[in-house]
Amino acid sequence: MKIEKVGVVGAGLMGSGIAEVSAKSGFDVIVREIDDASADRGRARIETSMNRAVEKEKLTADDRDAALGRIRFTTEVDELADRDLVIEAIVENLEAKNELFGRLDELCGEQTVFASNTSSLTITDMAAATNRPDRVVGLHFFNPVPVMKLVEVVRTIATSDETFGAAFDFARAVGKVPIAAKDNSGFVVNLLLVPYMLDAIRQLERGVASIEDMDAGMVLGCGYPMGPFTLCDFVGNDTTLRIAEIMFEEYREQRYAPPPLLRRMVAMGRHGRKAGRGFYDYSGDAPVALPV
Repeated sequence: MKIEKVGVVGAGLMGSGIAEVSAKSGFDVIVREIDDASADRGRARIETSMNRAVEKEKLTADDRDAALGRIRFTTEVDELADRDLVIEAIVENLEAKNELFGRLDELCGEQTVFASNTSSLTITDMAAATNRPDRVVGLHFFNPVPVMKLVEVVRTIATSDETFGAAFDFARAVGKVPIAAKDNSGFVVNLLLVPYMLDAIRQLERGVASIEDMDAGMVLGCGYPMGPFTLCDFVGNDTTLRIAEIMFEEYREQRYAPPPLLRRMVAMGRHGRKAGRGFYDYSGDAPVALPV
């Protein structure tokens, strides 16, 4: 199984990053978005990222231009029919993902491998929506994709050895370090990370310490690169809530249950860095903790 042509569905933060690292590694890439405006935003995101890499001398201008030349955008799913590998990076909604894979199943040749970048949904539930469950696998990249080295390669009880091996090899080919994960909600990283983030919010609700002090405690006391509240804002509080809801539905364990404070913050639009406000206010030169 040789992967040369890659399709990426979704040109948001994750999809554009996956397309970028694939093109820089020599793969022929088609990115599908729902409309021209979304495709244009994805293209601009990739160009900005590559230009920044050139400025930092991590990429030559010639290599940037060559990589950009290997990426094509489309709004038509049909144009993914000839791909060897299609990676979906769309909304974290099982119905939407299954609808996409069902359509791709009809379009693509039987050799095409389908992969999902989901962070919390199970790959099995997507594989069951196709007629090729042996060729469905998880490829969970981390944000920002051009920088983060890890990829969780997730196999279901139906994923063939050939498919899993091809996915592992692809992750290495785009410069990542793959790890093998069982198909359970949260895989490896989120299975361990999400309870930590949620528990920090619970301790904040209980008045254990302030946002700033808990963040400082984990950075200075444990050597973490950022504290739990800075991390929540970076990931997106709405994203954290959605992942927690999915994992709680899967396991029915209290440690995965979203705390009331998290729900209230999301309801008020305090989604984190992307919204300018979360646990911190990002409107000034430095983040300032907000009342909760």
